[in-house]
Order: sequence, then structure tokens, then C-alpha cells
Amino acid sequence: MCLVLFAYKSHPLYSLVFAANRDEFYDRPTRSASFWNDAPDLLAGRDLKEGGTWFGVTRQGCFAALTNFRDPKSHRNQAPSRGWLVSSYLLGTVSPEEYLKELSAKAGDFNGFNLLAGDTGRLFYCSNRGMPCRELPPGVYGLSNHLLDTPWPKVEKGKSDLAGLIRPGGRLDPKEIMQILRDGSRPDDTLLPDTGVGLEWERILSSLFITSPIYGTRSSYVLLIENGGGVTFLEKTFNGGPDPEETAHFQFRIEVPHDKRRAAPEP
Repeated sequence: MCLVLFAYKSHPLYSLVFAANRDEFYDRPTRSASFWNDAPDLLAGRDLKEGGTWFGVTRQGCFAALTNFRDPKSHRNQAPSRGWLVSSYLLGTVSPEEYLKELSAKAGDFNGFNLLAGDTGRLFYCSNRGMPCRELPPGVYGLSNHLLDTPWPKVEKGKSDLAGLIRPGGRLDPKEIMQILRDGSRPDDTLLPDTGVGLEWERILSSLFITSPIYGTRSSYVLLIENGGGVTFLEKTFNGGPDPEETAHFQFRIEVPHDKRRAAPEP
């Protein structure tokens, strides 16, 4: 994904309020979110090119999400797919802390990434671009294609809008959170980062919701995990424009114990 906004243990009713846009080339084959046939406890979309995913949640309350770190000069075409970082954790049996400790030995094999991994009690952030893995305290966070809370305009605006929604403290409407992700406005050129893709692409990538002839926001997500274990998952999929082609809505309650999780395949 390319934009993640989340409030962790910052609302009286929800342990996690999560919103995200997945931006990708329109011709990359993708399956919309569902419980996987070969892993029925995992709810996630699927990259049909490499087999992994960018974001998912399990019936046991494990959660993970990924963004790429934009650094075209260091990109390696033969590096393993970063989508396996999410699916390997969610299909595995270890805690997020153990998983990230194991990942640290091979994190350099991948192109630049940011990874969120958590369970019902803890949430961790990890990047292989200059920031050590750490457990996150309660707060409102934003993540795009740089490090956590890098103050890009889209990150700052998204965090502010999400904080404004959760501040009253009542029950949340997933549709209102989804609306934050539909913002296609672009900041002034003077506020844009320089990530090595050129000014025109910096402009295209600067909005929360991205459109262009070949690349853009393919799907938007809202995930709400209630303190009592209720889970709400909303996905809207797009194909080159702001009007959704499909909407998927799931609700379930978190199950325990964690030993129901399946063994993960090696990436």
C-alpha cells in the first residue's frame, strides 16, 4: 500500500482504527479481499502475480500491513516480493515480536519496505530503511512511502482528518473514514518531497487518492477492531477512477487461541 492512517489504542471503543489506500499499476493482477481458500482464517486481498498480500487480518486478531519505501535508485528487480512479508506473518504461528526478530536477518534481501505487524495486545513497526523495529505506543500515525510519520502533506492531512473523526469518542461509521481516503487534491509543488521520480510523478503521487493513465489507487480499506473483539472490514476497489467498481464488507469476532494459525510458507 502507499498510504496508511491508523489510530492505535486511542479511542474508548476501538483498539485499532485503520484506513489505507493501495496504489498500484492498473494492469497488475489482483484478487479482492476475501477469506483465502488455502488459509480460511485469513482475510486479505491477493497479489496474483507473486501470491502475497499488502494487508490482512486473521480471525485470531493478527494484523499486518505493508508500504513500499520509494527509492528508485536502490530498486532491484530480482528481489523477493515484499507481499510475502505480510502473508508469512499472518499465516504463521509466532508473535509479531518474534517474527520481526527473525525477519531482521533477511530484511536486506527485500527492496525498501515499512511493515506493521500486531496481534490483540501489541503493534510493531519495522523498516529496512534506517529505522529499527519497535513496539508502538498508543497514538495516531501516518505512513506512506517513507518512514513512519514522515511529514509529507498527504500523511499530515490524513492524520489530521482521522484524528478529527475519532476525537468525539463515539461509534465510528466506516463510510466516513473511507471518505478521508477519497481526497484527490494535490499540495503546492513547494511542499512536495523529492524521492527521485521527477516532479510530474511527485505531483501525481502527492494526493491521498491517486489517478493517472496507468497507475493509481486500486483499493481503499477501513478496518475497525473493537476492544471487545468485534472486527469490521470494508474494502472498495477501483479501476482508474474515483467511482468504486466493487465493495466488500466483512464482520466477525476474534477467536482464540493463536495456535489455530497455520504454518507459513517460506518466501
